[in-house]
Amino acid sequence: MLNRRTLLGGLALPLLATPALAQSWPDRPVRLVVPYAAGGPTDVVARLLAERLSASLPQRVLVENRAGGGAVIGTEAVARAPKDGSTLLFTTVVHAVHRALHGARLSFDPVADFAPVALVGIVPQVIMVPPSSPVQDVPGLLEYLRSGPRDYGSSGAGGSSHLGVELLKSMTGVQAQHVPYRGTAPAVVDLLAGRIALVMDSVATGAAQVRGGNLRGIATTGPRRSSALPDLPTVAETVPGFAATTWNAVLAPSGTPEATLAAISAAISAALGESALQARLVELGVEVPPAAERNIAQARQFVADETTKWEKLIAEAGIRAD
Repeated sequence: MLNRRTLLGGLALPLLATPALAQSWPDRPVRLVVPYAAGGPTDVVARLLAERLSASLPQRVLVENRAGGGAVIGTEAVARAPKDGSTLLFTTVVHAVHRALHGARLSFDPVADFAPVALVGIVPQVIMVPPSSPVQDVPGLLEYLRSGPRDYGSSGAGGSSHLGVELLKSMTGVQAQHVPYRGTAPAVVDLLAGRIALVMDSVATGAAQVRGGNLRGIATTGPRRSSALPDLPTVAETVPGFAATTWNAVLAPSGTPEATLAAISAAISAALGESALQARLVELGVEVPPAAERNIAQARQFVADETTKWEKLIAEAGIRAD
């Protein structure tokens, strides 16, 4: 076992040793494919994880950005990669909606062609309204949406900011007209101007707007209050059972040997147990699962549940991709 240390954010990182890592994986550099452009929230988290893994493994873990097609291009590349643990996918909740949104147009099956290895973290969203809005809380928001026709913005059809509001509508019976934008940023511009009633955005980007007082945060959308905005209640405190988060997970091509999957899972769990990495992820609004939930079985169940949940909503709401 190598006795290497590295520095990230001024903190020394010890070699993370686990019995599984004594096996053959990795026997070559590992590509961690991010199906999004460099510099975004998903890419940042992937690079933090890759650096931690590179510090603990006998081979480097290298992030490769393969953006395009609503994360389809990068995902397809991993589906066709060798089944040996040398190429992994670092993805989000988008993976759970590929099949429902794109159907027969896909060259891969998001379920059959992938083996979830690890849930890296959950990222709640935050419901935001302009400072001039009369809405102060979730009950007030529901009343406001019932009182007349309202518009809400999202980053595009089928994205988490769209699906989250549609889930709220389906669970409460309120109505709001969807206005898709090319990304969350232009939607926030119109929200600031009062041209739309609300936006649901990841806390990774939306928390700064709320903390800076530019927009009013109403609630976060995870099962627990967000460490990024701890003073805000969750939607579930008013609407029991509501949860609309994005997340980061690592998947391997199906057919990768179970021993290899176990070694990958053990390495990621050990890295996520590092306090320095956890602190950085919390800063980004990412909630890291506890150690007992950082295993293959939990990852598989989580991705399966998310796929079932969002596919059902997409079918019932008649949502189509842009």
